[in-house]
Amino acid sequence: MEAPSPAQTQTTFERGISLLLNLWPALTLAVQNHWGGPDSSDKRDWFAGAVSELFPPLTTSTSTSRSAPSEEPDAEYIEEFLLNVMLDEFEVNVDDDSAFEVAESIIRIRKDCLKGKFDEVEQLGRRYTEKKGSKVVFAKGEDQEEEGEWDTDDDEEEDEDMEDAPALVQAPRREKQEPEVDEDGFQTVTRKKR
Repeated sequence: MEAPSPAQTQTTFERGISLLLNLWPALTLAVQNHWGGPDSSDKRDWFAGAVSELFPPLTTSTSTSRSAPSEEPDAEYIEEFLLNVMLDEFEVNVDDDSAFEVAESIIRIRKDCLKGKFDEVEQLGRRYTEKKGSKVVFAKGEDQEEEGEWDTDDDEEEDEDMEDAPALVQAPRREKQEPEVDEDGFQTVTRKKR
């Protein structure tokens, strides 16, 4: 088996990034709901290219590129980049650890591609083909306290007392008083009753 060409390795790596982003539920949900605007799908494609550009190109042979140290981004840098693009382009604040998982997968695929192993990219391709056309459905997570740490146990008692509140009664309408006009034709101004 002959070693893959640098161009084939680069293409497979870029395909892997594209597949990972297409399989990322947070991004898929943002694209399906057009949170990045009407061209959300195009933004996702641009996103994959932008992630690919974070890495030095693999168009030269790996033996010569290893002689000179190249700047390879780490998983934390890629995660930060993914989160920033999601917030800036899709207005989505991803607060689960899915961005880090995607970043780690990108690093792993990069290392595999440098070794000439394309198994994971092929597996991602199969997963993408199986899921193609299916929609990601947003499911609300467990109920978490939204109000903050200032809640106390005696709030429960207040809530129970509020259940016994009387029904609302419509207030009687006040009749509008006719303005008083004096003999010179001036209208007398009176204060409103409180």
